[in-house]
Amino acid sequence: MVVSVQGELDVTSSQRFDDCLSEAAAQSDQVILDMSEVDFMDTTALSVIVAHWRRQTEEGGQLLLAGARYRYTKALWITGLADRLPMYDTVDEALAAQAETGSGASDGPGASEPGASTG
Repeated sequence: MVVSVQGELDVTSSQRFDDCLSEAAAQSDQVILDMSEVDFMDTTALSVIVAHWRRQTEEGGQLLLAGARYRYTKALWITGLADRLPMYDTVDEALAAQAETGSGASDGPGASEPGASTG
């Protein structure tokens, strides 16, 4: 299941964002979060993503990020979480990784790698 988000992900939208990811996780254990249209993201939204990634992983599923700009995932790199949270430049790459493994990939080429994506 692909969940596309756009605009600003911040403290004012974090509950709606959390609810959206919860609904997606209830429908599928394989969720791709398309962040290519995100204009702004604060640490509140980042904590929502990490919480859902942990929950999906603990339950045997996957949460993959697609199209996330480095400036929004920099905190993941600083904390070391970027090495474990699967991130891809595009939704197509994330879908291909899921198809190859049958359940996503534990790590992937990503827009989150420093210098991999401008934005």
